[in-house]
Amino acid sequence: MTREAFRERLAQGALVADGALGTMLALRGVPQPYELATLTHPEVVRALHREYYEAGARLIETNTYYANRVRLLNLPERASEAPAASSLLEQFGSPEELVRRINIEAVRLARESVGADALVFGAVGPVGKPLEPMGEVRLEEAEQAFEEQIRALLDGGVDGLILETFIDLQELALAVQVARRLAHDIPIIASKGFVEDGETLMEGLPERFAQQMQSLEVDAVGSNCIVGPQRMLDIVRMMAGATELPISSMPTPGLPQLVRGQVVYDIQPDYFGKYAARLAEAGANIVGGCCGTTPDHTRAVAQHVRGLKPKRAAVSPVLTRERKPAEELPTAEPSRLSQILGKERVITVELDLPRGLKIQKVIDGARLLKDHGVHLIDISDGARARLRMNVIATSHIVQREAGIEVMMHFACRDRNLLAIQSDLLGAHALGIRNVLAITGDPAQIGDYPTATSVFDVDAVGLVRILRRFNEGRDLAGNSIGVYANFTIAAAYNPLAPDLDAENDRLRRKIDEGAHLIYTQPLFEMPVVERTAELLQRLNTPWFVGVLPLRSARHAEFMHNEVPGIRIPEPILQRMLEAPDDSALQVGLEIAQAFVREADAYAQGIYLMPPAGNAQIALRVIEALD
Repeated sequence: MTREAFRERLAQGALVADGALGTMLALRGVPQPYELATLTHPEVVRALHREYYEAGARLIETNTYYANRVRLLNLPERASEAPAASSLLEQFGSPEELVRRINIEAVRLARESVGADALVFGAVGPVGKPLEPMGEVRLEEAEQAFEEQIRALLDGGVDGLILETFIDLQELALAVQVARRLAHDIPIIASKGFVEDGETLMEGLPERFAQQMQSLEVDAVGSNCIVGPQRMLDIVRMMAGATELPISSMPTPGLPQLVRGQVVYDIQPDYFGKYAARLAEAGANIVGGCCGTTPDHTRAVAQHVRGLKPKRAAVSPVLTRERKPAEELPTAEPSRLSQILGKERVITVELDLPRGLKIQKVIDGARLLKDHGVHLIDISDGARARLRMNVIATSHIVQREAGIEVMMHFACRDRNLLAIQSDLLGAHALGIRNVLAITGDPAQIGDYPTATSVFDVDAVGLVRILRRFNEGRDLAGNSIGVYANFTIAAAYNPLAPDLDAENDRLRRKIDEGAHLIYTQPLFEMPVVERTAELLQRLNTPWFVGVLPLRSARHAEFMHNEVPGIRIPEPILQRMLEAPDDSALQVGLEIAQAFVREADAYAQGIYLMPPAGNAQIALRVIEALD
């Protein structure tokens, strides 16, 4: 179908789109990921398409929302999905071929299930993992994923494309550009998911989105998923006043609830259908449903919009609704670290957390170190995936009880994007201002190897989140009511196997807002000098990592089994030759000599005493007096 023919079809009246596939497949016993059902349960997918068509839908979406290489390559990470995904990957030989087969077959199933009067649109969603700088997926990878999927859908013979449920406008724009490059004259619907937040909507986001999409040569703009009919009506009205493009509207049937492990929506089809008529009257040319809708909802929509033509007000060159003036936000108190960083040498000591609830030793150690001039205590966040008390609670207790600031390490492994932001806001409210952003060790190396690693974002994305909070906004652009005042630290390994890649990540962390860099434990002055030169060019302060060795066994373990640590042969030999009863003393002498020499190159010393022993840390610090 051409773009002109699509516009002519929409001019005839409201076009009814189908409803949910994923939630319906779940109700029929099909396991996730639902895109694989095209190959594993084709009869179920075909039956659903037919039911939606018979209910009145004339725009049918393919079962391909997440059928892209980024999503498919990451399927084996989820135990429940690994068997089906692994089997199909083995069968088709490569992710590329699997992507192609799913998308082409999905078009065929949809086409065979409906009449000639129905349009079959290829559904394309986000790649499924955050793009840089929030996540590890490079723009080039996402572009390749979109190109493979869209090319397969086009080869399968779709009438058009619907790019749906995008949150990141950069990612949506990339998908549109790829689609338009591959097929100049095919209809494209660009659809965004908007959060259930009236304040955000009132700030004009739907209008800005519609105007931005209009500049990208799409043929319809709209919204789907996340919100129910009432909020969707607000969104449609806002878009209708900002663009001449046709508008697509596919709400959920209200808010979901979890019943016996299943996500359930209970809004009645007739209510949904009545709102569909209101959506069309407000300007929606395409009306359908998203997660939670059924063929019964589609039937109600078809009945209520029959004969309706969307009513569009004249598009204003500017927003007619008066925007609220920009809010003047207060600024939170800064950390003491931020006030002395670069002005005096900083000493920070990492104290290990014991298992369980007994952390008095950590508090006592922090008090002792504070009394001897230490500025900061570092608290790790489940290092090596070991179970320890929550890092926010621990950091708060240490700051309160010992009266010394904490550098809270914060890992991405255990938290999704929502939890990351929620936890950081909570930490800030508790007075924790210093955060070391780390990606985190995978769960499979730790105490619970079957636990799920989340990794919605990596350390680079975490730095960006912290910076956005300092700018008074969360990642979605919503005000947090105050300019946060996090001092943002990031890690750097100057001994990484691929130093070019590590240096690139370092620059990205600094570009995203890192104020301070921590290194892995170092033992060689040439590495210190090289790191100092690099960070001086990048105009960023840094702390040199120092690890006192306590025995020959400790030295061998750190050198041979811990990534990112390299101990020079002379130091290893010295530790091997030291008698057991004096090995710790030898390790202390090595650390003392190293900090005396390295002190002039960095803005601070980051001590990691074995077993979090505060006394050992003090012995090393004596060398700086």
